[in-house]
Formats: sequence, C-alpha cells, structure tokens
Amino acid sequence: AADCEEMARSYLEDGRHFRENDDLVNALAAFSYGHAWLDAGARVGLLDVPRDGHLFTV
Repeated sequence: AADCEEMARSYLEDGRHFRENDDLVNALAAFSYGHAWLDAGARVGLLDVPRDGHLFTV
C-alpha cells in the first residue's frame, strides 16, 4: 500500500509542476497516472476506498 501511495503522490507532484509551467497535457497525464495507482491499489485490496461513487473501480 505504501508503494502505491508513494507513486500516486509522486505523480501528483509531477502534475502540479507541469500545471505550474502551463504544460497541461503532461499535467493531465501525470494526474491520470497518479489516480491509476490509487485505483489499482484499491482494486487489489491494498487501499481502503469508498465503494459507492464513481472515483474507483472496486
């Protein structure tokens, strides 16, 4: 779980950096990859996320 969280945080930081530099395409890609790490962690049961809603595919 810690690895998934670390990867998600790293991509969040990258996305913020890209956004601050008006590189919106790479910002979106980084944010998407970060969310994918969270979603993957949730799917395999490493992360506890709400089951109702549309943010995760659990």
